[in-house]
Amino acid sequence: MLTVTSINVNGLRAASGKGFTAWLQATASDVVCLQEVRAEPHQLADEVRDPEGWHTVYAPSVLKGRAGVAVYSRVAPTAHRIGFGSPEFDATGRWIEVDLPGVTVASLYLPTGEAETPKQDEKSRFMAELAAHMVRMREKAAAEGREVLVCGDWNICHTEADIKNWKGNLKKSGFLPDERAWLTEVFGKAGYHDVVRNLHPGVAGPYTWWSMRGKAFDNDSGWRIDYIAATTGIAKTATSAVVGRAATYAERWSDHAPVTVTFDVAYDAAEGDAE
Repeated sequence: MLTVTSINVNGLRAASGKGFTAWLQATASDVVCLQEVRAEPHQLADEVRDPEGWHTVYAPSVLKGRAGVAVYSRVAPTAHRIGFGSPEFDATGRWIEVDLPGVTVASLYLPTGEAETPKQDEKSRFMAELAAHMVRMREKAAAEGREVLVCGDWNICHTEADIKNWKGNLKKSGFLPDERAWLTEVFGKAGYHDVVRNLHPGVAGPYTWWSMRGKAFDNDSGWRIDYIAATTGIAKTATSAVVGRAATYAERWSDHAPVTVTFDVAYDAAEGDAE
């Protein structure tokens, strides 16, 4: 079995003091993808930067205190790559991928955007480059007999089922028609599958992000913007998908919740192979 978690930590230094460290020690996941780390490795405490039993790789942003992604894995990666060949985005701390036995796993932090502003234009450029890379990535992995998982904060709700107040957000970044159409392409022609939705069809959510303001968390007025996208071979083996929503507002260590998917594949670290 291979278990993978994706979580936007909303600042790893802050999250580690609120409960992330205890969560990491307790998790049964084999791979944990982090987004919005907002720190360079040397700024992290030893037990967070290099926790016992984990191998870590980081891609911080050149903009201090912004973005940043990382991958923690129990098996040492054979290789890792930062960015996807983009002069504009490779240094912004939004993409890192690692090669593990039989699977390449990426951690993604897609820009937030803001409708009808240059920020949205930037988001659109990022989406276009990312989609092209994901196709190349899938094709390369298939030629090598590997699968691909892209885990992260995509900052887009795909359908009305993925956002509580969809009517009030039709013109806002994160639920714009072109963004949703782009995700349809990713979960279609690009060759990837939304494994959480596949395992939870026809239900609201499960939401993964709630505003820290007001009563959004208490009322479960959330957005499902954290996805684990999988290529077909491994997507078919997904057996469970769980959103680790905190029991109470006070117990949150991020404004997002961990998304964990288990795949029924032979993941043998000793043999260095996954089938």
